[in-house]
Amino acid sequence: MTSGKSKKKHALISTSQTVADNRQAGYEYTLEDRFDAGIMLVGTEVKSLRHGQGSIKEAYVGPKSGEIWIFNANIPEYQQASQYLQHDPKRPRKLLLRRREIHKLLGAVTREGYTIIPTKLYFDARGMAKIEIALAKGKKLHDKRATEKERDWNKQKGRLLREKN
Repeated sequence: MTSGKSKKKHALISTSQTVADNRQAGYEYTLEDRFDAGIMLVGTEVKSLRHGQGSIKEAYVGPKSGEIWIFNANIPEYQQASQYLQHDPKRPRKLLLRRREIHKLLGAVTREGYTIIPTKLYFDARGMAKIEIALAKGKKLHDKRATEKERDWNKQKGRLLREKN
């Protein structure tokens, strides 16, 4: 006998798979140096990420007391956990980087006017949650138009080559 409730099954994310991607970052910014950083998470956050839930679209990275933190990254609450174990979905999370990388990022942001953008949230080969961040410069409107024009031309070129064969 089955009950009226249906249980929704989530496929678990295994190693080396992307949880969240920030595709808009490549359109809005010129991405230069990329860094892989660990994230300090609590248990229910890791479980939510394993179920493929998480978003970095509105997230930004910035300094806080000499460290690098990610703000406004949304990792929803884990449904099977009890209420007292739950986490705040949009809490700031500390990024784990080497001291040399932190100095390079902070120097580029303060001196050269760069921005630090989160581009991808994923699990590495060891099963650890990582985030890829990039040093970026904002694009002007004409740069965005040029990027879009180049992307359209590449699509059209691919179509023409397929039709020719």
